[in-house]
Parts: sequence; C-alpha cells; structure tokens
Amino acid sequence: MMKPDTPTNDPKKIPRVRLPADARPDTLAVREGLPRTAWGENSEALFLTSSFVQPDAATAAARFANEEEAFTYSRFSNPTVMMMERRLAALEGTSGCIATSSGMAAILLLVMGLLKAGDHIVCSQSVFGSTIRLLQGEFSKFGVQSSFVSQTDVAEWQAAIRPNTRLLFAESPTNPLTEVCDIRALTAVAHAHGAWLAVDNCFCSPALQRPVDYGADFIIHSGTKYLDGQGRVIAGAICGAAELVEQKFVPVMRSCGMSLSPFNAWVVLKGMETLSIRMREQSARALQLAAWLEAQPAVARVYYPGLASHPQHALAMAQQGGMGGAVLSFVVRGGAAANPVGAASDARARAFAVIDHTQVCSITANLGDTKTTITHPASTSHGRLTEDQRHAAGITQGLIRVAVGLDDVEDLKADLQRGLATL
Repeated sequence: MMKPDTPTNDPKKIPRVRLPADARPDTLAVREGLPRTAWGENSEALFLTSSFVQPDAATAAARFANEEEAFTYSRFSNPTVMMMERRLAALEGTSGCIATSSGMAAILLLVMGLLKAGDHIVCSQSVFGSTIRLLQGEFSKFGVQSSFVSQTDVAEWQAAIRPNTRLLFAESPTNPLTEVCDIRALTAVAHAHGAWLAVDNCFCSPALQRPVDYGADFIIHSGTKYLDGQGRVIAGAICGAAELVEQKFVPVMRSCGMSLSPFNAWVVLKGMETLSIRMREQSARALQLAAWLEAQPAVARVYYPGLASHPQHALAMAQQGGMGGAVLSFVVRGGAAANPVGAASDARARAFAVIDHTQVCSITANLGDTKTTITHPASTSHGRLTEDQRHAAGITQGLIRVAVGLDDVEDLKADLQRGLATL
C-alpha cells in the first residue's frame, strides 16, 4: 500500500492532505487529494479556471520554469485535476499519476512520452479495437513498430521481443472476451529485455486489481468507465512512478495539451469515493448473470473470469481479489447457414435480435455504468477492425457484451430471456 507523503511546509511544494501513513484504500478513496481551502469545504472544491494569478513576476518566472511547484495554467496544472491524480495514484499504489482527456489520450501520451521512431511495441491482440488502430495505424506512420500476440501465451510475448522493443502493452481482463494475462510473468519478460510493461486496468479498477503489485510499470485508465461509474464524463489517466511521470509525460502534456478538464476531473474524483462498493456489488451481480447465461440453451459460450469454466479463472481470482469484475460476454448459438459468410450474417442477426428485445439494458458501447449496458462488439467497439483482426481476437458476429450495473439481476435475466427466447 502506498503511504501518502508527509505533509510539508515547504513553500515551493504543493501541500498534501494530512492522513495517517497507514490509511487504507477505502479511506484514501474519500480523503486523498489536496488540503481544504480557507473556506473549510468538506466536499472537494471545483477550480474552473484556465489560469492562476501569480504574486509577482519573479515568482511567475520561477513557477513556469518548474523551480517552484505551483499552479500556473490548467493545461498542465490545476488543483481539481491534481486531487483526482493523487487519489487515483493512492488507490493504484503508485507515487505518480497524470490525468488525460480520455482513456485513448492516456495511451497516446504513454507512447509519445516513452517511445521514438524505430522503437517496437509488443501488444496483446485482444485489446480494445481503438488501441489496435492507434498502435498499428497511427503510430506506424511515425516509425513506431507493433507486434500483436496472444493475450494469454507468455511464450508468444517472449518470442515477439526484438532488440528495439521498449514497451509491452496488455489489458487484463480484455474487452470483450475477458482474457486475463499473467501480469507478473509479463513483467519478467519486459524487464529482462529492458522494456516497460503497461497494463490497462479499466475493467477491474484498483478496487479489484493493482497491476503495480505484480511489477507493472504503468497502469492505464479510462476514467470514463468505473472510476466515474455513472457514464457522465470522458477521462483518462496514467499511473506510475512519480519520477517517470514528471520526466516522460508532463513535458508532452505541456506541449500537446491532451488535458483533462477540471469539471470532468471533479466528477471522476467523486466517483472514486464509491468505487470499491460499486465494484463489489456489480461483480456479484455479474457472476449471478453469467452463471444463469451458462445454463441457457440458446447460449453457446459465456466469457466471465468469475466462472470456473473461464480458462484463466484461477489466475483471475488471484490477481483480482477473488472477483470476476462486472463485464461478461456470451455467444448466441448459430443458425443453419450453409456457408461461412452466411453463418456470420446469421449469427449477427441472432445477436441483434437478443439485443433489440431488451427493455432494461441500455444499448450502448460504453461500460462501467450503474445502468447495465449491452452491445455487439463486432459492429461497435471493434467495428473499425478488419474481419481478420476480429477473428484473431476471437470476436465473432454472434458475440454480445454485457456490462452489469446495479439493476436487479432478476430483471436482467428476464430482459435477456426475451431475446434468447426468439432464437
């Protein structure tokens, strides 16, 4: 567990909240941030300002030169954003964090801060579709090379290492098939070759899993998901060692400005106060729904780490605090199409029928909400990938993803049964 820094009276440092050194995660989730202002507010203040007035020109010069820690301009320094960063870092067990305008902006900042033309990334082939597009499409134009490997086969990661490999990137669990990687094993592969390991912890959040405990160097977040928890704002973050955050990412942020707005930071900050409660309850409901789906004749397969049938069930339980998370996917049984193209089309139509018969679930590709969401990954979150890329990732046309919220589980079962009954 990270111990909060000792409060300091150093006028050149931004002060810390005074908390016990052994404060536990649930306490940090509601207390870590910045000291109260002179007004003594109990709920954290929202600083909606683009700039900050300096006492004199000499102080302004010192602060802009980073000789003195202070707030100057909200593109790279804002009190509300810092409160969110400090709280997330405390929960993830890291000494540093930098917030970004979205989860994809966090991955953009990660690669821009760490790599240069000629460097190489090894990435899971099962990550979010936009991540594949960003690494394989956009960064290839600037000379950053990428290889994609099996999420779960450590030997493939090892075999893909090149002399110029600088970064390994994984999600755990993945979107949408909930594949779980062995973070400790990937850490060993990365560090043995002088590379960093970054883990997208969006599905679990630090309430269930802390990748740094298994050696990961950087943790990526889409705060849009469980950190907010109610689908209100777009946000992202990178957690890691404070020295690396300052050296690698802050300079890029100052120049490029993929900044998180103070208002969005405040919403995420407040969302983290209930994170552990929500994750425990939503995970419990997801397990009930997954077990029910596994027993349905119209369902061919269920993907959920909390089920004993999941290929990485034991690993998931060890890494994720004994919980499977709140996201599951399932495949509807196929039709009688006689050819592969027809079979795919039929599977898609059957998946659409299940989705379209729901009355409770929200048909949206977002997840992490208190409202249960349902989507067809092959045509939404992974719709921009080629069919070959989707096939490599195991994303078929018959696959449906459900992100379980706080709806009554019996209502969710009835909601899905309406569609399954049509098959």
